[in-house]
Amino acid sequence: MSLYRSLILVASISALAALSGCAKDPSKDAPSAKVSEPAPEEKAAEPAPAPAPVAAAAAAPSPTAAAPAAALPLTGAIDFIGSKVTGSHLGHFKEFTGTVALKDGKPEGGHLDFTVQTASLYTTDENPMREKLEGHMKSPDFFDVAKYPTATFTSTEIAAGGPNGATHTIKGKLTLRGVTKDVEFPATIAVAGKDITGKTEFSINRKDFGIVYAGMPDNLIRDGVVLKIDVKATLP
Repeated sequence: MSLYRSLILVASISALAALSGCAKDPSKDAPSAKVSEPAPEEKAAEPAPAPAPVAAAAAAPSPTAAAPAAALPLTGAIDFIGSKVTGSHLGHFKEFTGTVALKDGKPEGGHLDFTVQTASLYTTDENPMREKLEGHMKSPDFFDVAKYPTATFTSTEIAAGGPNGATHTIKGKLTLRGVTKDVEFPATIAVAGKDITGKTEFSINRKDFGIVYAGMPDNLIRDGVVLKIDVKATLP
């Protein structure tokens, strides 16, 4: 066999090995969040001129406004899955705070918010290089936790109904790595007795939030990242 043919054979075998080593993309199995630029804030209306004084009249009793539901603290887990050509990494956040508030005892019309401490990131990979991996994820290539110590989400709407069996659709503002976007995603929320539970899993494009590190030329990082949220609260 000539040297040329040997080189071609080796290259073909290497290419087949690389193809067979391609790991599954987990973001393909999760619904994609709708991500858009934040809507501009509405300008406050000019105050109306004060009415001319009139003779005092007997004041009618005003109806008592319904008090808004108290915001309840959330506990649970906020995780993510990032992947590259050869595999994926499951990440978690040890520290986050969040609240949920119902409206008339129901999630729809209520409110949800989270604040995640990005430096609390850790992985559960069975990887001898785990500490190095976590350090890289916290670096400016990814979350840049020194510059952006928190990631936040604040809902703007919780509506009943959603795709693929979801009970609700949540809209809100997600701020990650200093970039704020409007996002919309499905969730499953239940109220049973005193227990409120919420679960969602959806994918976002990391580049929408300024995370553009490509990875190694032979092991590129995929754009889709899966966010997994599983939380609960208890009514008083």
